[in-house]
Amino acid sequence: MTAVLAERPVADKALAASKPKGNASRALWVLPPLVLAAGFFLYPLALVVKQSFVDKQDNVGFGVWHDVLTSPSFGDALWNTVKIAVLSTIGCLVVGFFLALVLSFVPFPGARVVSRIVDTVLAFPSFLIALAFTFLYGTAGVVNAAADKLGLGEPLVGFLYSPWCVVFAEITFYTPFVMRPLLAAFALVPRDRLDVAASLGAGPLRVIRQVLLPEAWPALAAGGSLTLLLTLNEFGIVLFIGAKDVTTLPMLVHAKGAVTFDYPGACVVAVVEVALSLTLYAVYRFVFSRTGAGRAGLVA
Repeated sequence: MTAVLAERPVADKALAASKPKGNASRALWVLPPLVLAAGFFLYPLALVVKQSFVDKQDNVGFGVWHDVLTSPSFGDALWNTVKIAVLSTIGCLVVGFFLALVLSFVPFPGARVVSRIVDTVLAFPSFLIALAFTFLYGTAGVVNAAADKLGLGEPLVGFLYSPWCVVFAEITFYTPFVMRPLLAAFALVPRDRLDVAASLGAGPLRVIRQVLLPEAWPALAAGGSLTLLLTLNEFGIVLFIGAKDVTTLPMLVHAKGAVTFDYPGACVVAVVEVALSLTLYAVYRFVFSRTGAGRAGLVA
């Protein structure tokens, strides 16, 4: 017993000596990601923030911020960005929930093929959806050509250049981002639970409301939050569709930076866009740290 007690201080000293080495090793592994993040994200972002406070005459101050934030074009762009993002996200949640419900619980031939097509759409660039809408609903598109042959006129010519076309195009492209976590969530729901609810007299709507929705809520929230973040920063669809009087914050950055060469103004709008996205992401993380974080992480 005396020998064992005598050896314990030696072991404790060895363990204490090894701890600084372990901490130093962890710190070395953290350095490469920090260097990459600083070089490719933090440093360019710092340059953008710095340029937003310097006007074209190299005067430092808040003049550029005042001019941009009080301009009507900024207010319109901010409103269009939020409106299109919210409407597109709501549409993606509704359509994505319905399609995921059908693919998961309504067996039909080709369901697996449809699911694989959904996965494929996730790999497409967004401008392809806008290009497809142009072929379908453009002036010489398929729908208008068919309407002209039937003598119905061209009722959908104006649709392509309206804000609703942007919303529908974003719903088409971003719905899979909602469907994928929902399909994963529905796969975890025991079929016995649905059979028991149905045997007790619950109708389909009640089963969906009381059995499936509680299980799908974390996946809906995760997919909806991701879709809202992506639609908030969407550029390709809005640019390719060219909707009349539809200018979003990313489009305003492009217009000021590449068209009018107003780089300080473009930097101001870019900083606002980044702040808006980071705020939304912070709210998303705060909500899921309070409710359903583990389950949302499982299906997201």
